Amino acid sequence: MMGKLQSKISFSSSSRHRYEETKCYPTKAVLQYSPAHHDAVASVASLTPDLCVSGGKDKAVVVYNWRDGTMVRRFLGHEREVTKVSCLPDSGWLFSASRDKTVLMWRLGADSRAARCFSGHDLVVTGLAVSPVFQQLCTGSRDNTVCTWDIETGDCLHRASISRNLVTHLCWVPGESYVIQTSEDKTVRIWDTRDLRVAHAFPPKQHIQMSCDVSLDGRYCVSSSNGFGGDGCEATPAWPPPAWTEQGL
Repeated sequence: MMGKLQSKISFSSSSRHRYEETKCYPTKAVLQYSPAHHDAVASVASLTPDLCVSGGKDKAVVVYNWRDGTMVRRFLGHEREVTKVSCLPDSGWLFSASRDKTVLMWRLGADSRAARCFSGHDLVVTGLAVSPVFQQLCTGSRDNTVCTWDIETGDCLHRASISRNLVTHLCWVPGESYVIQTSEDKTVRIWDTRDLRVAHAFPPKQHIQMSCDVSLDGRYCVSSSNGFGGDGCEATPAWPPPAWTEQGL
């Protein structure tokens, strides 16, 4: 009886192995282009369907045509490495945050000098989001603060601070006045940029939250973390919170 069972297991395993070997998967050749940076890349964002923007430890901001592998522009102006980049889609305006505590605004069709500098954080800027609807910029830092800025004037509109809120990432909810933020305190917060108050805070996660994003319809938020032992990536379908609907927000 044992011998028959062993034969069955062996046959089943070998058959499955041969089946996996005969399966055909469509593959595409991997395109490799010349490096855009001289050091590690820290952040990437989309500018147009053909162009992407990247920032890296070499202090550079690069506009790259990913379709044909050509560098379109290279901007230099930060004193330390770039931590985040963001764009106003299809506008030619791009933004870069840095460990030098500033955010610089660049114009694709202009000269290589920064068009505007947003300065006001006390530590490295680690969160960066821009709204094409409200023409505002939102920044976050390891100094526990979140700020909103007028893109046209460069003025700081609001500044809010929460103890231990070491910002790791920011993203703007499409078409809304809300910004979602992750933090090293393991909390995901939703900010109302009209007065820069916390409109909602999700219960703290198990791990430090490193990044977040929002679905195009604004209904779902996803956050992720480095985690530990393969555990830590979390999807949070909680937009908007039920109480908001009751209040008509």
